[in-house]
Amino acid sequence: MLTAYGHSGKGLIALEAGAGSLIDDRGAVTIPDEAVWIDLFRPLPRQVEAVRALGVDVPTLEEMEQIEISNRLFREEGLEYLTVVLPGKTADGEPSAGPVTFILTPDRLVTVRHHAPRPFEVFPPRAAQSAAGCGSPDRIFLGLGEEIVARLADLLEAAGRVLDEAARSVFAEDATSDSDALQATLRRVGQQGELIGRVRLALLTMERAVSYFGAIERDDPAQALIKGLMRDIQALSVHSDYLSGRIGLTVDATMGMINLLQNATVRIVSVAAVLFLPPTLVASIYGMNFHLMPELDSPWGYPAALALMLASAVGCYLIFKWKKWL
Repeated sequence: MLTAYGHSGKGLIALEAGAGSLIDDRGAVTIPDEAVWIDLFRPLPRQVEAVRALGVDVPTLEEMEQIEISNRLFREEGLEYLTVVLPGKTADGEPSAGPVTFILTPDRLVTVRHHAPRPFEVFPPRAAQSAAGCGSPDRIFLGLGEEIVARLADLLEAAGRVLDEAARSVFAEDATSDSDALQATLRRVGQQGELIGRVRLALLTMERAVSYFGAIERDDPAQALIKGLMRDIQALSVHSDYLSGRIGLTVDATMGMINLLQNATVRIVSVAAVLFLPPTLVASIYGMNFHLMPELDSPWGYPAALALMLASAVGCYLIFKWKKWL
């Protein structure tokens, strides 16, 4: 899908060409001249060709996924290519992380993506409200960068709330002793760990991209915005490290609680087995088929054997209680 944005009174607005679309009567893609931002979302070949006709080389998904820094941040024929990895959703609505390429030209910003990060949906209507504004491709990139960093901060805040709830369920005095509930908590914490990992990768790639962007000569107001954006990214990186430490602590505590529950169950089974061991020994002795066993011919033999078995079990129980093993 190709969406072209132009300026409006309050931000950016999707432009249309012809009868309500960017496709003319011949099926060709038409990009309005007033477009200042072209967003390519899982682009079709004809949409890629339309952008290439403007002198912009659109990278493929395979090229965007290459991890070498020289393939993600470079300048070619006067255009700047910046590729970052952002969390978003796939076509099936599943959380994922994928590359997004920003192509800065003198006249417009071109973005290429194959998944759906939320900032690309919410930024256009309020682009003018950002500190960077949307008066030029550079400012649109900085404003979109601010929206991305704000989204990453929201994700970290949401992960922190989940960890708070998990910690209460594990460390509270009335903490649950249900193994299934603890396993569900462990699963939720693991999911937040995956999310924080995606956010940390996004912060790392955003920091590289913004640093590369700021290294190129800009006007003084833009440099101030870049420094502010870098400070926000670095602060979120520290916060993500803190949450990662909390995840490790919560996982260890949850696993410890699960192990304690399992050990308690095993202890009960072990104690029951030990309590039945002396009576089993008595029964085994009197179950031997020797000819000279006086108790076999005595009328009190059977009651005496039962009494001995009961006494041995009770004796073991009392010893365990005295040793505080129960």
